[in-house]
Amino acid sequence: MVTKLGIIAGGGDLPLRICEECEESGRPFFVVAIEHQADIDRLSRFPHAVIRIGAAGKALKLFKKEGVRDLVMAGKVSRPSLAQLRPDAEALKFFATVGKGAGGDDDLLTRVANYFQDKHGFNVIPIGEVLGPTGVAAGSLTTTKPDAAQQADIDRGLFVLKTLGPADVGQAVVVQEGIVLGVEAIEGTDALIERCGNLKRPGPGPVLIKIAKPGQDSRVDLPTIGEQTVERVSAAGFSGIAIETDRTIIVDQARTVAAADRAGIFLTAIDP
Repeated sequence: MVTKLGIIAGGGDLPLRICEECEESGRPFFVVAIEHQADIDRLSRFPHAVIRIGAAGKALKLFKKEGVRDLVMAGKVSRPSLAQLRPDAEALKFFATVGKGAGGDDDLLTRVANYFQDKHGFNVIPIGEVLGPTGVAAGSLTTTKPDAAQQADIDRGLFVLKTLGPADVGQAVVVQEGIVLGVEAIEGTDALIERCGNLKRPGPGPVLIKIAKPGQDSRVDLPTIGEQTVERVSAAGFSGIAIETDRTIIVDQARTVAAADRAGIFLTAIDP
């Protein structure tokens, strides 16, 4: 028997793609969309409710009322300040269990997933269990391929990300001609692209490198790109994108690759 899926929806295309996959496969589902984070206009045609980010108790009641057993966390969520969070009683219980031990975003999200699973009996699953395997073979997915200088930028970016990864800082870096223009922090990948577009130097465009952190929990916040990522990278004057072979989600791969080909930029998969 197919279990009902609960979707905790943040921003971007990924929650929408999961809803569409559930509709196509006939799997029952219910969306809890996070206010000011999720694209509620696009999700409104699906069974859903909207909650503020600190309303953990309301989310739990909704999922239990809907008979949800499996949960998936999808889409980007900007980490709020305590004033913005306004935690309800259930959220306060969660933070009491975490104390001061939570580190970066991935550590916090893993603790959230564990709380839903261990304290409330939900089965928090990786997105790949809904959308299918996330891996791609190493090499270029596009007609355009990175040249030697761009490959050197990719290697430089990998070194930076592997150095910062254990500190739970960012999944992405932008490199141009060996110079690090920016490292993803709390602002997220989209803002990183925009910022580095304003910092780029004359010559071949920068490269966006995006990989998972060491030991990253596959249930939460795997690196994700899609057609919108390609459009932003192209508009910012970048030359290409490098992603990880087996731990990157490409939302609608065919459309994403086609968009990169139209823009004349490369999309390549690497085994870090």
